[in-house]
Amino acid sequence: MTKIVVVDNHGQFTHLERRALRDLGVETELIDNDTPPEDIDADGVVLSGGPDMDRTGKSADYLTADVPVLGICLGMQLIADELGGRVDSGDYGGYADVTVELTDEDDPLTGSLHPETRVWASHADEVVELPDGFERTATSDVCGIEAISDTDRDLYGVQWHPEVAHTAEGDVIFENFRDICEAN
Repeated sequence: MTKIVVVDNHGQFTHLERRALRDLGVETELIDNDTPPEDIDADGVVLSGGPDMDRTGKSADYLTADVPVLGICLGMQLIADELGGRVDSGDYGGYADVTVELTDEDDPLTGSLHPETRVWASHADEVVELPDGFERTATSDVCGIEAISDTDRDLYGVQWHPEVAHTAEGDVIFENFRDICEAN
């Protein structure tokens, strides 16, 4: 059975990320973000959302753990920031219902949602510059970089929250990530 751990960055929806994976039949565990990668045995890692980049513990260490990583909201921002991209305050803060345009129909994480989907997202902070090796795979009128992928390193991120009921087709993101982990 595929095992994916969810690294808890103190987000209000983190428990829903674990539940979404469990509902797909994935063995899953919610772990504290101070847990070092060498202490876990998993096929993939979800870096949860959270309130503050300064409270992400050892989350950045998972980026070199040789398993696929999915960053959600703050988790995506952490990926970008740690790998040479840039995160800044968004023009539109707070949560909102957003129509996202999927820009790469072949992307293993978001491509099956092409050409667009509705999501629930916070844009208080957002990725404004991609790190080397990443492609932008989604955009919106609210945020220029809604999703990112580096398929060579199996690192992925979405600005939105696929785990909440307000996001249409959010389960597809988790299904696709499970498939990425199983293929790795």
